[in-house]
Amino acid sequence: MAAPSRMTFSFISALWRRCSLLACLLLAAPAWAAEVLLTAAEDSDGVQAFTQALARQRPEDHVTFTPLKDLPAPGRLPASTRLILLDLPSLDWRLQDDQGPPTLVLRISRLQAHQHPGAAQHAHVSLLWSDPPLARQLRLITRILPQARRIGVLYGAESEFLLPELRQHAAPLNLEIVPQRWDNTSDSRPLQSLFRNSDVLLGLDDPQLYNPKTAKNLLLSSYAQQLPLVGPNAGFVRAGSLASTYSDQTDWLAVLDRLLDHAPANWPRSVYPDHFKVVGNAQVARSLGIEQVDEAQVAAQLAEGEKRP
Repeated sequence: MAAPSRMTFSFISALWRRCSLLACLLLAAPAWAAEVLLTAAEDSDGVQAFTQALARQRPEDHVTFTPLKDLPAPGRLPASTRLILLDLPSLDWRLQDDQGPPTLVLRISRLQAHQHPGAAQHAHVSLLWSDPPLARQLRLITRILPQARRIGVLYGAESEFLLPELRQHAAPLNLEIVPQRWDNTSDSRPLQSLFRNSDVLLGLDDPQLYNPKTAKNLLLSSYAQQLPLVGPNAGFVRAGSLASTYSDQTDWLAVLDRLLDHAPANWPRSVYPDHFKVVGNAQVARSLGIEQVDEAQVAAQLAEGEKRP
C-alpha cells in the first residue's frame, strides 16, 4: 500500500485544526443564551431602566421589552422565548392561553395571586413573590422586639387565607397570632381592640387595609398605644411603621439571573428572592422608646438563619 502523501497529512492537519477551533468556539458559547422578552401594559422610564439593567447583566442573551398591545397571543410566541411579565394586565393576557413560552411573573404578591387562581395552576408560569415572606417578618420581630409574644394581625376577606400559614410559622418561634378582622377601615374599634391584646402589630401586604387612606389612623393609633407596627412593606416604614424586610431591584435582578441560567423545566412554581434587606425608621423607634434597628446587622442575622436547616 502506498504511503500517505505529504499533501494528505497537511490536509488532515489543517482539518484537525479547524475542527478543534470550532469545538473551542462551541464550548465557549453560552449554552443558555436565549431570547428574553419583557412585557407590560404600559411602557415607562422605570420599565426601560429595568430592561436595560437586565440586558447588562445578561449580555449573552437578547433582552428586549415589547408593550403588551404589540404582542400576539402567547401561544403564537416562539417556544424558546423566556417571557417576563411586569404587571397584572400582562398576567391576565398570559392566563388566557394554556400554550406559549415559559413565563416568569415578576413582583406579584400572595394576595394578587390568590385573586388570580389560574396563575398558580398554569403549567408554564412561575411566580416571583413581591411581599415579604411571613416567616421572615416574624423572625424580624423576634430580632428587634425579643420580648414580643402576641402578634396582632389585621386581616380582611382577601387576606384571611394567609392566617393558617402565619400560625404555622409562628408556632416554632413561640409566638401567638392574635387575628382581628377589619372589614370597615373607617371603624377604629377593631383596631383598638387588637392593640389592647397585642405586643406588636404585623402588617400583611393587603392594600385594602394598608393604604394612604388608612395610614394616618393606623400610625397615630400605634403611637398612642405605644405599640410598634412591623411591615407591611418598605413604603409603609417610610410612612411611619417601625421596620420591614424587602427586596429591591438589585435583588430581583439577581433572582432573574439565577433562574434564566437554568432550563425552564427546572424553574420553581413560585419563589421569593434569596437576597433581601431590612429597613427601619429611626424616628419611630425613638418615639416608641425602642432601640434603633441596625439594618445591615439584622439582615445578615436573618439571612444566616435562613441558611441553616
